[in-house]
Amino acid sequence: MNVKSYIEDVCKRSREASRILNALSSRQKNKALGVMADSIDHFFEKISLANEKDWAEGEKKSLSPALLDRLKLDLKRTKLMSEGLREVAALPDPVGEVMEAWTRPNGMEIQKIRVPLGVIAIIYESRPNVTVDSAGLCFKSGNAVILRGGSEAIHTNQILAQILGEALSKVKISSDAIQLIEMTDREAIFELLKMSQFVDLVIPRGGEGLIRTVAEHARMPIIKHYKGVCHVFVDSDADFEMAEKIILNAKVQRPGVCNAAETLLVHQDLKDTFLPRVIRSLQEKGVEIRGCPQTCAAVSGLKKATQEDWGTEYLDLILSVKVVKDVEDAIGHINHYGSMHSDSIVTKNEANAQAFLSGVDSSCVYHNVSTRFTDGFEFGFGAEIGISTEKIHARGPMGLRELTSYKYLVRGSGQVRD
Repeated sequence: MNVKSYIEDVCKRSREASRILNALSSRQKNKALGVMADSIDHFFEKISLANEKDWAEGEKKSLSPALLDRLKLDLKRTKLMSEGLREVAALPDPVGEVMEAWTRPNGMEIQKIRVPLGVIAIIYESRPNVTVDSAGLCFKSGNAVILRGGSEAIHTNQILAQILGEALSKVKISSDAIQLIEMTDREAIFELLKMSQFVDLVIPRGGEGLIRTVAEHARMPIIKHYKGVCHVFVDSDADFEMAEKIILNAKVQRPGVCNAAETLLVHQDLKDTFLPRVIRSLQEKGVEIRGCPQTCAAVSGLKKATQEDWGTEYLDLILSVKVVKDVEDAIGHINHYGSMHSDSIVTKNEANAQAFLSGVDSSCVYHNVSTRFTDGFEFGFGAEIGISTEKIHARGPMGLRELTSYKYLVRGSGQVRD
């Protein structure tokens, strides 16, 4: 079977499966999610062996530390996947929810209810946990899912998709509801992006190049999980200890993820006090600092930041640092260079906090909180399908509701229009 025929067959089977899912009760879906979670736990050793194979091949290919980190599935991360499935099962089912209801003067009763989107394609790189998170969220929201992971995680994705499919079969639900495209060449992506008659939405998750490719070639709607150029701004009224703790967490805890901080903005009143202190702490953690002229003047031996640095997602232990005049200057910098992902202000000044929360045009804006909390699990969604930096339909971590659309049910007693 050639690539086009293979992709078309996968898409057709997904469309048929989506109709079956639409008829399932919440009880049936939750039972299946529980079986999936149990299967992930039961087959940990098999998952681990496949992941070790991908990891070893990744090292041979000299993948970056960030990509290798995203690729790794240890016991803790595998447990998080199964816990995520159980949490999704425990969440309210959005399908069939009455969003609004009203009666017209002629007696017509109108309801606006949530319905599944249908078939969702996820195109992603490196992170095999996306396979399970996406499958669980799509399944609970009544959508069939087509998964196309990167070649660097193919063995892990194959075993995960197999385990999930077998779990569905155990509860007598078509395994076509969760399908993995096993062809790793790019032609498979281009063929998938042509299948608008079967696929209702495509969500790319990965590097800027992947997202731009999908946006240019997709014939169906897309929601971009775009890059995370995230900022922390330390205001003049900040608690120094709190600010340092938040910055270190946002940058160092897991630098290779999209909600890690890439730029630190510091109020000019703090350039001789807090700024040297926090830079020392960051350097002790192995962070390379790229500073603006004022930062380099306050702390010697730093690399000078270029214009390009302010808009760069490093996904590494590198941090751009800039001294700004005030909260308005910080807001202007973020709105110009940021990616509308996640940005935080650290301050005790409520007026400045409110100005920042209102003025920063990002999907998630924080006050005295690390940007690392932009995550479906942390928001209570069980998992996430991605973090949308778009403004239409969905923004921020995408959970169950963001994977639904709606339709109108209209009931009457023989009304006709004059």
